[in-house]
Amino acid sequence: MTMSFVHENGNIAYDDSLGGGPLVLCLPGLGVTRRTFEPFVPRLVAAGYRVVTMDLRGEGETDAVWADYSPEAIARDAIALLRHLDAGPAVLFTNSYTGSSAIWAAAEAPELFGAIVLSDPFARVMPRPNPFMRAAIWAVQTFRPLWVAYWASLYKTGKPDAGERAALSANLAEPGRMDALRAMLAADVSVCEARSAEVRTPALVVMGSKDPDFPDPAAEARLIAGRIGGTVAMIEGAGHYPHSECPAETADAVLAFLGQRAHA
Repeated sequence: MTMSFVHENGNIAYDDSLGGGPLVLCLPGLGVTRRTFEPFVPRLVAAGYRVVTMDLRGEGETDAVWADYSPEAIARDAIALLRHLDAGPAVLFTNSYTGSSAIWAAAEAPELFGAIVLSDPFARVMPRPNPFMRAAIWAVQTFRPLWVAYWASLYKTGKPDAGERAALSANLAEPGRMDALRAMLAADVSVCEARSAEVRTPALVVMGSKDPDFPDPAAEARLIAGRIGGTVAMIEGAGHYPHSECPAETADAVLAFLGQRAHA
């Protein structure tokens, strides 16, 4: 059911399965909404978890009123939501842009997190793209239809249906939402990256083996996992959103990781 709370003078929307089990908090990436987790959540709920999915600042049903859309700011929102729910330690599941948020949150408030899962994470300052890629990035952040087309291209086992594309496009057409997307693309993730060595929370990096956002997805997964003392699970054939593309395989990987932690 959809709920909301106020943090730093803005309204943040979230869904809560309201189960009685351990809590999993899911944060989407930039330019998408919490709807991305719809195929994934029932599998965790069936395994006995209470699952909360949160719309980021500027996305979905969350306001687009902030000056700060950095991954650090989103980490503050996640921490505030867990305190609002009086819940924890929780499992934090992140995707793409919010991988940096997971690092900052686990370093800042380790008592709130029993484990973190970084799916296809941008968790470091990436090399500067070539001129062609810079032009492409400018185009997709400037023209909403190009962003939606780019988002859909990141799925490799099957594409989002017309209804999901239309819903995302309609959401991004609302005032302030493309501005928020541009702010995220321009954000400095070095503040979060610098805290990688502080992470002591058990961590898993999940990566689609065909994620086109990385030249070598497996190498990127190993690099990030090595920095935070984590392990890696590759989802064969998946692109940038394995929780949406391959929900069963992704849930199995996450549940296996959590099961190992429970018996450690």
